[in-house]
This record gives sequence, C-alpha cells and structure tokens, in this order.
Amino acid sequence: MLCVHIVSRGHASALQLLIRVVMSDATSRLAAQGAPVAAPAERKGRSRVPLLTWVAALAVLGGGGSAWFVVQRGRADQSPTKVSSAPLYIAHLEGFTVNLADPEETHFLRVTMDLGFDHLPEGASKEKVTAAMPVARIRDSILAVLTVCKAEPLLTSEGKTQLKKNLVDSLNKEVPELAVREVYFTEFLVQR
Repeated sequence: MLCVHIVSRGHASALQLLIRVVMSDATSRLAAQGAPVAAPAERKGRSRVPLLTWVAALAVLGGGGSAWFVVQRGRADQSPTKVSSAPLYIAHLEGFTVNLADPEETHFLRVTMDLGFDHLPEGASKEKVTAAMPVARIRDSILAVLTVCKAEPLLTSEGKTQLKKNLVDSLNKEVPELAVREVYFTEFLVQR
C-alpha cells in the first residue's frame, strides 16, 4: 500500500529508495546466513524509470480491479432478495395404506406425507395446525388419487413427482381453502 501511495504522488525517487532498502535488506540476510551473494551488476546507460513505470501501472491496475470487484459485490448485495418458495406451514397427516390399481396382481402402497401451505386454515394455531383442518375431506381427496395409481410408475422418481403434482391438484380442487403448495413424502413403500 505504501508503494501505491508513493507512486500515486509522483515520487519515483522515493520508490527507488524503497526498492534499494528492500534489496539491501535481502542481501544482508543472505550474507548473514552464509550464502554467496553476487555483486550487483552495473547498468550502463539504462534507467530504472521504465521498470518503475511498469510497477506503478500494475499497482494502479490491481487497485482499479479490486475497487471494481468491491463495487460489483456491493451492487449484488443491494439487489432485492427473492421471496422464498418454501411453504410457511407444514401439517403432518397420518399414514395411508391402499390397494393399488394393478389388475394382474395385488400391490399395496404405504405412504405418510406432510402438506405444505402458505396460510393457516381458519381457526388454526401455529402449534396445532391439523386441529382446524378438514381432515376427512383431505384424506378422501388423497385416497381418490392413491387408489388409481399403479405400482410400476411409483417406483420411479418421475412417478413420485407426478403423484405429488396430482395430489396437490386434487387437494386444491377439493379443499381450496387450504391452498396446498407442496406434498412431502415422509414414508413411501410399494409392496409387490
């Protein structure tokens, strides 16, 4: 930082003096350790001004790049924050065990899930979300979707994703006051 300050003030001779001090200090340390030290080569007719010009230019460019980085980072920090897409409230439901719609064999699905939604149902408290929910309508809506499923698609991640979408759509159609945004499977077992 001292070098940049000296160069920016136009004191090239002070910078030359600083470089000589650092070089002589390094040379004296090497000599104290017993290392052979070569005598400085004499420069004939060459000035150190071009070297100092390059050092000053690099210091200015480095400082400018650092300043630009800090300014850009500050702008990114001031950008508006995105609203979280995660639901605010989660309600746990008791597990479901249903026969699947496979005509050739009997398959079962055992699933436990949580529902995610943005606002509490009327009359519910944060501590007891499920107490004010229309549990019978919710379970009926979920059972209507689960019992038409077949085992094979439910074994894939795409099948589970589609099942979640179908459950959200059914719940929002049958129980619109909940405005369900997400279904989280906490247990999922297909027995074949």
